[in-house]
Amino acid sequence: MKVRLFEIFTSVEGEGILYGTKTLFVRLAGCPFTCFYCDTKESLPLDSGTEYTIEEANQLIDTNLKSQTYKVNFTGGDPLIQHQAVALLAKHIQDKKIPTYLESSCFDIDRFNHVLPFIDIVKIEFKTKDSDFVDSKHYKKLIAHTMKCLESSIQAKKIIYIKIVVSSKTKLYEFKELVNQIFEIISKDDIDGFIIQPTYGVSEPSLELLLNLYDIVYPHYIDVKVVPQLHKFIGAP
Repeated sequence: MKVRLFEIFTSVEGEGILYGTKTLFVRLAGCPFTCFYCDTKESLPLDSGTEYTIEEANQLIDTNLKSQTYKVNFTGGDPLIQHQAVALLAKHIQDKKIPTYLESSCFDIDRFNHVLPFIDIVKIEFKTKDSDFVDSKHYKKLIAHTMKCLESSIQAKKIIYIKIVVSSKTKLYEFKELVNQIFEIISKDDIDGFIIQPTYGVSEPSLELLLNLYDIVYPHYIDVKVVPQLHKFIGAP
């Protein structure tokens, strides 16, 4: 089996509930989606990066793995595009007793369930309609897959947090509809965090909008946090 990797590097985690931790990022090539705020557009083509055998990729990971690394983050692109390879690479990391972390839009429940046994920490990212993730015709179907991935992660008792990226385009009523939908199938005890992440450098939301979005989540989950991409403020990749 082959895998196409865009880059591997160690940096400080800048997003989510584990921001600030020393992390090895394994960025896989390929993503079919079109989020307007994407900051890794160069990794979206499936033919970007370099192709390796699984053995070569594992060796590359070992070479780049620094001491006292907190976790290994499989990101992209979207890792589920190459789900079979991700499962093998994540198992290699788990065998080293290092936590594995999946950063995906969770667009396909079957691919997700294939990878899940080899993942310790799961970020479930729900896209808003205004993100240009997909056209309106397919949005509902893909959100349904994300919901199933959330439920599957809960059943597997993983460390889970929810992330929603918001911008000045985000509509309060659509955000509220999405949040209500999430908490219709889960309780506050099922997750370890809920992150509202403002876009950076493009269509940035106002403080007033962020506070209104926060207030929508708070009745469901009082530990909701607004967390920007902190790595960008320290010049980290």
